[in-house]
Amino acid sequence: MKENDIITKKLRLERKDIAYVKFILEGYEGIALATTIDNIESIIQLTIVPDFKSDVEMLLTALRKEVDFSEIVE
Repeated sequence: MKENDIITKKLRLERKDIAYVKFILEGYEGIALATTIDNIESIIQLTIVPDFKSDVEMLLTALRKEVDFSEIVE
């Protein structure tokens, strides 16, 4: 991966938490884009600009205290 490549992460969480996680990410405007890619399996994809990778990691660490989710590693 080049330094300028977009980073994507897939997260599996409970359906009831999807809107909350998206709302939190929208509050940090431009840090990441959250897209629901599978509503049945409750999977969202985060699209992250490399400059904000560490910020997103810190935010996800904080969110783990409120929301149960797992990262899907492909």
